[in-house]
Amino acid sequence: MTQLKEGDFFLPYNKNLVERARKMRKNPTPAERKLWHLLKSTRPFGRGRIRIWRQRPINHFIVDFYIPQLKLVIEVDGDSHFSLDGQAYDQERSRILEGYDLIVLRFTNHEVLHNLDEVWERICEFLPF
Repeated sequence: MTQLKEGDFFLPYNKNLVERARKMRKNPTPAERKLWHLLKSTRPFGRGRIRIWRQRPINHFIVDFYIPQLKLVIEVDGDSHFSLDGQAYDQERSRILEGYDLIVLRFTNHEVLHNLDEVWERICEFLPF
């Protein structure tokens, strides 16, 4: 079993996932790229007031986006997430992440690619201002 260590903000951090997360950051899906562009170019994220990490290892998972200040995880789900097994896995994964007092927001690739304004509105619900 992989040893977890306490990382930033006291979340379990699996250092064995670092290289995989790095590769995922270098090769985002089109939806992840579009959401990242929105987040990094929009206040308050674009000015660095609220830090956001892409492809962040937490526990034995790599989350698409993590905003530590807000304790918010944002996941962008592709087709593999819509099978019965994928949905069961996502529910368990969300339950574990929520056990760390994190909020998990899930969007589909389609939502990000075709309804970005609605995605942004949902994210804004969690901003402190």
